[in-house]
Amino acid sequence: MHFYHLAFSALAGQALAAPSAAASATPTPQNWLYSPQIDDVALNLLDRHDIVGVQAQYTWKSLEPTEGYYNFSKITRDYKNVLGKGKKLWVQVQDRTFDPSNDPVPGYLHTPYYNNGSAPSCDGNCTSENFNVTGYVAQQWNARVRSRYQALLKELAHDFDGKITGLNLPETSITVDVTANNYTDEGYFLGELENAGYAASVFKKSYAVQYVNFWPDGWNNTNNRFTDSFNYYAKHGVGVGGPDLIPNKPGQMKNSYVYIPEYHNKVPITVIAVQQPDVLNETNAATGKPFTKEEFVDFAVNDLKIDIIFWTTIIPWLQGK
Repeated sequence: MHFYHLAFSALAGQALAAPSAAASATPTPQNWLYSPQIDDVALNLLDRHDIVGVQAQYTWKSLEPTEGYYNFSKITRDYKNVLGKGKKLWVQVQDRTFDPSNDPVPGYLHTPYYNNGSAPSCDGNCTSENFNVTGYVAQQWNARVRSRYQALLKELAHDFDGKITGLNLPETSITVDVTANNYTDEGYFLGELENAGYAASVFKKSYAVQYVNFWPDGWNNTNNRFTDSFNYYAKHGVGVGGPDLIPNKPGQMKNSYVYIPEYHNKVPITVIAVQQPDVLNETNAATGKPFTKEEFVDFAVNDLKIDIIFWTTIIPWLQGK
């Protein structure tokens, strides 16, 4: 049941053609904005002729305040504002955060039936004895939690499939206390695949994309995590992408950066984001300077075979610098 029923009859003509089974390489990727919130900065940047649209984030708890009751009014408002600029909207559904004060799951999951719904996470190398909580993640290895998440995806598809250009699930990288909450690497892996396949099954006109960077027990394709996951995405029509475009970053080069280009003609679409840490914290090892737009694009096109780049609004070239 919705707090806010959508009325898109006045927005006709925005529906997309169904994604093809395999996307061809794009010589020049589309430029989109990445903005956690669609604020005035993002809306003003949408006036640029070289920007196709904007990707924004929405937490699970903001979309389902109570069990089975959905409030998509913020997506609807953002969609109308973006469409009013003649541009497109891409949605990222957040089931994890990187802020210890912000748990992304709805409050009703914080019950014994759902085993509290979320688990504390740690950004970096943590052990059960040295676990510094930096955020929370939904327990997607828990079938009851996963069923509620998929119910959300189904409702989103009912209201937005063919209106938004795409929807993506967040990065696969995760560090939780492996001794707590019935967690297993296998359970997490299979749960993430199931969610991605489900998203693609209900979004029949808009793209469904999984952001992939690392698997907890899959470094350098240990346990065949990357080959198995990318084969699954290809079979089930799931696009692939990543949360960080960092040219020649050693960790990524041993993991997702191997498979994104390898599968670019086997999945519907390949995308990647340039987020704030990529701009503020990363430098080109060859020059010692921050990456230029040309360096980002060259790597995205020639090494990763990317169709869309989502650019953080702080990137210098968008500021005329």
